[in-house]
Amino acid sequence: MKPQFRVLGIDDGPFSFTDRSVPAIGVVYRKGYIDAILKSELTVDGDDATTVIAKMVIDSGPVKQLAAVMLDGITFGGFNVVDLEALHNATGVPVITVTRDEPDMEAIRNALEKMGTSPAKGRRAVPDWNERYARLERLSLVEVTTGHKPVHIAYEGLPLSEAKGIVRATTVRGAMPEPLRLAHLIATALVKGKSRGNP
Repeated sequence: MKPQFRVLGIDDGPFSFTDRSVPAIGVVYRKGYIDAILKSELTVDGDDATTVIAKMVIDSGPVKQLAAVMLDGITFGGFNVVDLEALHNATGVPVITVTRDEPDMEAIRNALEKMGTSPAKGRRAVPDWNERYARLERLSLVEVTTGHKPVHIAYEGLPLSEAKGIVRATTVRGAMPEPLRLAHLIATALVKGKSRGNP
C-alpha cells in the first residue's frame, strides 16, 4: 500500500421514504487531501446502487490509482442494496463497507419481507426482497479496532489485513474513516443546507 494511496468514500444524504431519489456523494481522499468530489442519484428502495456506484468509481479518475472504494454500509436510500462482488468485478477496485454496529439481521429480514408483500404507504414495493437479503446475508463482518471506536467492515477484492490497514490509516477523527465522514458531511449539507460535526 503506497503512503499516498487514494480511497473513494461514498455515502448517501438524508431522505424520506416518499422521496423518489437520494443524492450519493463520493469523495476521493488522499491522506490530508481531497482529490475529487462526485455526485450522483440513487433510487430510494430501488435496485440501482451497484450500477450507480460503479459509474461513480469509473468517473472518479484512473481507477488503478484507487486503493479501495469505501461504502457507508451496504444499503443506500433504504433497501437499495449493493452487490459487493458485482461492484468489484465491474470496476476492478477493491470494496470495503464500514458500519459502526453489527446489523440486526432478523429485523432487516422482517422489514424486507414486509416490503415484498405489503410495503408501508408511500414506500416502493420490493418484490425481489429475498435476493436483496441474500446479498446482506453473504456479508461476513469483521470488527476493526482503530485509534477511536471500533467499526465493522466487509470487504471484497483485497486481503483482510489490507482492508484493516486502509480503514485504520484513514480514520483520523471520530468513529468513521475520513472519506466517509467527508462524504456524509457533504451529502447532508446538500440536502439540508448545512452540516457539521462527526457523522
